[in-house]
Amino acid sequence: MEIELDLSKSIDENASVYFEKAKEARRKIEGLKKSLEINARIQKQREIEDALKKKESSPKTAKAQRKKKWFMKYRWFFTSDNLLVVGGRDAVSNEEIVKKRMQKNDIYFHAEVFGAPHCFIDAPDELKGREFIAPETSMKEAAQFSVTFSKAWEEGRAQADAYSVKPEQVSKSAKSGESLGTGAFMIYGERNWFKKTPLSCAVGFFNREQTIVCAPLSAVKKHCRFFVELKQGRKTKEQIARELKSLFEKKGLNFTIDDFVSALPNGLFETA
Repeated sequence: MEIELDLSKSIDENASVYFEKAKEARRKIEGLKKSLEINARIQKQREIEDALKKKESSPKTAKAQRKKKWFMKYRWFFTSDNLLVVGGRDAVSNEEIVKKRMQKNDIYFHAEVFGAPHCFIDAPDELKGREFIAPETSMKEAAQFSVTFSKAWEEGRAQADAYSVKPEQVSKSAKSGESLGTGAFMIYGERNWFKKTPLSCAVGFFNREQTIVCAPLSAVKKHCRFFVELKQGRKTKEQIARELKSLFEKKGLNFTIDDFVSALPNGLFETA
């Protein structure tokens, strides 16, 4: 090891200079260590924040964090005119739809097919208590919704009849000597018919609620940034659900097979 000495200074003075340089070097090393530790903590924090942002932006996570709205326990969609349509899933929910959810100025829909759900167009809040007349587009889409989720799809029918009435025309009072089971109601008075209504089914990612929705194609196109149209075919609900899951994942939209199965009507399918 070579050491430079200042001949104008004594040995003690030269030693003192190197001693001070050593102390300065140690201070720089300690400062560098602290800087490295701080940078490491900052980097770790950034990685955690980035991971959280990605997690929060995931549709599946957003769906889990978002509080479910009341209509999500039923079948539902928003029409092209942004009106909510709700339908039952089974006898119990059909009973709830009519007796607990449908209000005086909503519009009731039903398909003239066995196994059809009870449905209604939900009148906007600002019209509650006043007469509500839905646009023709929404009326047709609600009729399509009611026939698509009836037995018509399962039976492979291309079209079916549906009708609408006022809520007061839907009654639990049966004819003399008859009784109505859970989910069954009588319709009294004149009906507004939608004859030969074509079935229509599409599954899309509903931006507003960050979830999937199954509804008539025209409504799904209006509200979903990604969707797949379905037609009657040979694949079971489980088979088409797996196919849909794969298609949605390619767009970064992660949902379970059960999510898709639950959204679909009964029957067989193909992608259009």
